[in-house]
Amino acid sequence: MAGGRGPEIAVIFAGSLYSSDDIFTAASLDLKGIFGRTFFESPALPWNYTDYYAKELDPPVFRRFIFFEKKVDSSSVVDAKLATMTVEERFWREGRRQINIDPGYMTLAKVVLASRKNYSHRIYLGSGVFGEVELFHRDGSFNPLPYTYPDYRDETFLDIFAKARGLLRKNTRCI
Repeated sequence: MAGGRGPEIAVIFAGSLYSSDDIFTAASLDLKGIFGRTFFESPALPWNYTDYYAKELDPPVFRRFIFFEKKVDSSSVVDAKLATMTVEERFWREGRRQINIDPGYMTLAKVVLASRKNYSHRIYLGSGVFGEVELFHRDGSFNPLPYTYPDYRDETFLDIFAKARGLLRKNTRCI
């Protein structure tokens, strides 16, 4: 029986939904304290795909991605999810979140989100955390799957992941 290969080189990213720039700035400082230096940050983008977060975040809602520099084992996404939940809790006011932080990991081959919610296409990773492949890379670009969230299907978001992947690819050539 042939031996398996280890996990791909991965980096943690955090996709945040928020309505207050001040809260995002404070939370991103917390995230950088946990995950370290960044190699790419997206601009703030309007997020109007559903009204799911309207009661918590007070529209208008924005989305930003932060990609962290440190190369990690993909299983560390479990710890990343638990850590981002702690950051979210720091910004709870009057029983509601002021920021939603969805961590995941990106490799040259895929983008995986961590979630506390189970569903038929999610795989249990441990400590109450599930993983879901959102995008896979083929034929020179990231591609969505049937269950991929609408914002992750959007060309603007696909471009963000393509740019981050290009930077990761350039950086991993030196390893």
